[in-house]
Amino acid sequence: MQFHGHVCPGLAIGYRVSELVMSRFGERPSGEELVAIVENNSCAVDAIQVVTGCTFGKGNLHFQDHGKQVYTFIQRRSLKALRIAVKWVSMSETEAEQKAWKKYNDGDRSEEVQNLVRERKAKKIQEILAASVEDLFEIKKVTIEPPREARIYPSLVCSSCGEKVMETRIRFKDYKILCIPCAETKK
Repeated sequence: MQFHGHVCPGLAIGYRVSELVMSRFGERPSGEELVAIVENNSCAVDAIQVVTGCTFGKGNLHFQDHGKQVYTFIQRRSLKALRIAVKWVSMSETEAEQKAWKKYNDGDRSEEVQNLVRERKAKKIQEILAASVEDLFEIKKVTIEPPREARIYPSLVCSSCGEKVMETRIRFKDYKILCIPCAETKK
């Protein structure tokens, strides 16, 4: 919660995913032994980073923008891998909760609306934390090659903006070294 900034259902999902992974793979490794491939950029990923130690900075957290609540974890040495898909469905919302969410999404931050939204989130969090693993997730053992370990590449300077860019991400245009945003800018 400290890392993420607030408590929410997504954070609870990420905690439960991480709890499951740690129970299957053992204690949190200090290095890059455990790799996570996440298929969304939701709140759950923050919990995964904190609990499992898989982070973008270490290169053992990989983001695939599929918009799916799916998380795959791989142990590099053993090649054991688990694919965890969220299948949990929250209880139905009351009419008052549905109206509150609509108002909230339309920008209404009145105390009444925020209280209803907060209460609904609290109910979802409790459901998630109390649910069985079988009710929350579809879990599959999978065979998958882990991504390469993180590598450090030299930085080059973009000819257009003057900012440093990782060598593997440079683009060449009109015989100039460019970063991706400058290469994609039409001039």
